[in-house]
Amino acid sequence: MKNFLNYLSKVTISIFILILFVGCATIMGKSSPESLNIRSTPEQASVTITDEIGNKIFEGKTPTTIMLEKKKGYFSGKKYYVKIYKDGFNEQIATVDTKITGWYFGNIIFGGLIGILIVDPATGGMWTLDTNEINASLVNSQKVSKTDSMKLEIALLEDVPITLRHRLVQFTP
Repeated sequence: MKNFLNYLSKVTISIFILILFVGCATIMGKSSPESLNIRSTPEQASVTITDEIGNKIFEGKTPTTIMLEKKKGYFSGKKYYVKIYKDGFNEQIATVDTKITGWYFGNIIFGGLIGILIVDPATGGMWTLDTNEINASLVNSQKVSKTDSMKLEIALLEDVPITLRHRLVQFTP
């Protein structure tokens, strides 16, 4: 019986020490890097991704999936700028930031101070991307021809705001 209690106390202490040396977000969360899906309408638009200091991370065409690092440094997450563009269409720029994952707060119960202060910040497990998908609808930027821009609109005088009535031009047939 004494050997069994000795064994049980060693197992209990070992489990307690193991819990102190793990990071909850590192174990339960997504590993670093994390995927970002990029789609556009129309497809085959160009994509350029840069980080917060202007380093080009990726260049390609939509649709695509890219793996992005979440950790910039100890206790700091990364930020990315995604530029989607195609000839004849207005470009779109989206920001992909990182946020603290909910698993990080699991350290309060399971990971202890080691998980909060060392493991998760060092591994990047405390971070997650604020979005995992970008769907861009590019707007046609072709110039409108003169015939399309000339429109006749008829309105009653009482429908025209008083502040704009001085701009009215009288029509004489």
